[in-house]
Amino acid sequence: MAEDNLTTPSSMLTQALAGLSNQQKIGLMVAIAAIIALLVGMWMWGQTPEYRVLYSNLSDRDGGAIIDSLQQQNIPYKFSEGGGALLVPANQVHEVRLHLASQGLPKGSLVGFELMENQKFGTSQFLEQVNYQRALEGELARSMQTLAAVQSARVHLALPKPSVFVKEQQKPSASVVLALHPGRTLDSGQINGIIHLISSSVPDMPAKNVTVVDQSGSLLSSIKEGGAELLDATQLKYVRQIEQDYIKRIQDIITPLVGADNVRAQITADIDFSQAEQTAETFRPNQPPNEAAVRSQQNMESRNSSDQNAAGVPGALTNQPPVPATAPIVAPTSAVAASGVGESSMHKESTVNYEVDRTISHTKLPVGRIKRLSVAVVVNNRAVTDKDGKTSSKPLSESEKTQITALVKEAMGYDASRGDTLSVQNSAFNEEKAALPEIPIWKQPEMIALAKDALKYLLIAGIGLFLLLGIIRPAFKNLTAAAEKKIEEESEELHPPVPELSEAEKAAISFDESLQAVKQMAKQEPKIVATVVKEWVSK
Repeated sequence: MAEDNLTTPSSMLTQALAGLSNQQKIGLMVAIAAIIALLVGMWMWGQTPEYRVLYSNLSDRDGGAIIDSLQQQNIPYKFSEGGGALLVPANQVHEVRLHLASQGLPKGSLVGFELMENQKFGTSQFLEQVNYQRALEGELARSMQTLAAVQSARVHLALPKPSVFVKEQQKPSASVVLALHPGRTLDSGQINGIIHLISSSVPDMPAKNVTVVDQSGSLLSSIKEGGAELLDATQLKYVRQIEQDYIKRIQDIITPLVGADNVRAQITADIDFSQAEQTAETFRPNQPPNEAAVRSQQNMESRNSSDQNAAGVPGALTNQPPVPATAPIVAPTSAVAASGVGESSMHKESTVNYEVDRTISHTKLPVGRIKRLSVAVVVNNRAVTDKDGKTSSKPLSESEKTQITALVKEAMGYDASRGDTLSVQNSAFNEEKAALPEIPIWKQPEMIALAKDALKYLLIAGIGLFLLLGIIRPAFKNLTAAAEKKIEEESEELHPPVPELSEAEKAAISFDESLQAVKQMAKQEPKIVATVVKEWVSK
């Protein structure tokens, strides 16, 4: 019989499993289950998203409202170890914040002017004033929490009661406590912005009455001593802008002469930020008579006359001695009669007032005018190439220095009367340039994140290969070897080995087997055999 005992790997595995004891089968099942569970856990760990902080230091009311909204959106969340922060998947942080902001979350523990919406009938004036102050403090704190560096804020207002007496009126004041994000600070410009925000929100509150401190108790709003105005960030920026503008002017005018990167300029600008006003009243000599303007004119004329006849009122005055004669201020216009029959005199006065030539000028000096400029310019030596092609540096000539100095003076608007100074030097530049150290590729943030992800998946793949090649494959190999061995033993029992035969014996056995096969075919398929014999005969 040519019966083949070929078996497939599945049948071999089935036979191997059938040959194991119940205890071995249970152990094998537990091992396979543990391997599958480990692989599934590694896959789930690799698919777990990275969580980041959504909000921290939430009040209980805001936390409950935000969790309800996250559950409605089917967004996973969890809390940090200390419970102080709410975490969501990193790829959904910004989307969730925008969605919660559209719902007005988080509202925060601060109350604003919505406190005035639920006023009860019969509320006292004192309670209304307290609620108004609380609402104003809450609104100001909310406004400051919108700043990027501010995590939370509290505002305390001191609003004095109004008084009808001017001397007893007091200005309101404010105290602000800011909690900044870790690693964030506020510059002077931002602090001044917070101070002016509060002073502009409360009536009659001067900016000097606002005090700002941070969470560590450091005073952020510096008090100006002696009323002196200190330079703020805007003024310092203006000074730097003026200096950079003059530097660019100088370099743009000198670069075409000496080439690029062959000139360096630095400027120190003294800027006057004081605010001043001047009023001057000037008097000049009187104008010429023919051009003078008459302001007022007064004329007076009087006449005195005397007669030989006595005249007057009799009495004590007539008995007095005559008064000594005095010369008149204005000469009489009519002559006295020589005959002495009568005397007369005439007196005229004329007063003319002219306008005074007076000039009043009021001048307001501009803020930020340039008081003085100090300029330093360094020019590199000129590069000269000889016949052999070698390049060397050559100092500038005196005429070239004079030309450059004149150009710089014109570019900067040199004014000796205000004390401007200029220094132009010619020297060879140091050509050695220190190369900036490049950040290695493995220290770049993008590569670090990529390396973390790659390491995660490599670790999963390594563990999977170890389980596959180190545990599963040897176990199945042993089972397959045992199954093959068992099949070989059964095959040897069913078909014992045939001793070696000669060629003649093998040919005889082969003929007998062929003959038996033909006989069997003739019995089962006589038509086929008849057809074959018919073909033989026809040939």
